[in-house]
Amino acid sequence: MGEFTGRRIVITGGAGGIGLETARLFLAGGARVLLVDIDEGRLEAAQAALGKPAAVGIHASSLDGPAACAAALDAAGGPVYALVHMAGVFEPDPLTPETRVAYERAIAHNLTNGYDLAVAFQTRFDRSSGPARIVMASSQAFRRGSAGYVAYSTAKGGIVGLTRALARQLAPDVLVNAVAPGIIKTRMNARFEGSNPEAEQRRLDIPLKRFGEASEVAGVIVFLCSSASTFVTGQTINIDGGANMA
Repeated sequence: MGEFTGRRIVITGGAGGIGLETARLFLAGGARVLLVDIDEGRLEAAQAALGKPAAVGIHASSLDGPAACAAALDAAGGPVYALVHMAGVFEPDPLTPETRVAYERAIAHNLTNGYDLAVAFQTRFDRSSGPARIVMASSQAFRRGSAGYVAYSTAKGGIVGLTRALARQLAPDVLVNAVAPGIIKTRMNARFEGSNPEAEQRRLDIPLKRFGEASEVAGVIVFLCSSASTFVTGQTINIDGGANMA
């Protein structure tokens, strides 16, 4: 039996590259996983790719508001041991009055839904076997700032503040942490594929001289939900090959 046997895990943004690899590791530990994503077609493809239909549920939702976030957790079918919040949008922010909607989307779909999920989690977490877990996705954009993506950087900074406050508010019953990935080889970072001047410059800025794999982020997320991390809460862990050192 694995460490997560019988435990329910909810992963938002579950059809994405990091969400899929995180689900794969939890399943190897015996968990029951619910993937939540806005794209039902990609959810079905992810479910098929994982190859364990009895242990993988899917729930299509935009997580637009408290009721939708509560429904996503309820779709797990019982008390939830861990919430992994990866859902979000990454789009350019022209930084003009006419395009303020980019800011509104970034805050709503990266930060506000994280807040609403945490509120719902308070009454839906598994109290039977030690502290439950919340892991939020921040970004190196919070650490460094990202030109052209001001709204996204702002939202990911908000995730860190949310993580810290929740870690105090929900202690000792729930451990709350965040991860801050750098450039990971996923669909979101497709512009860094192959050889081009921007990609080469960014590689040179990383001490390990490469971009990360989705599985390398997933491993840290699963660690934060495991018995190896029972004295870790309120932290934001960089997963960026050393680009940001703290």
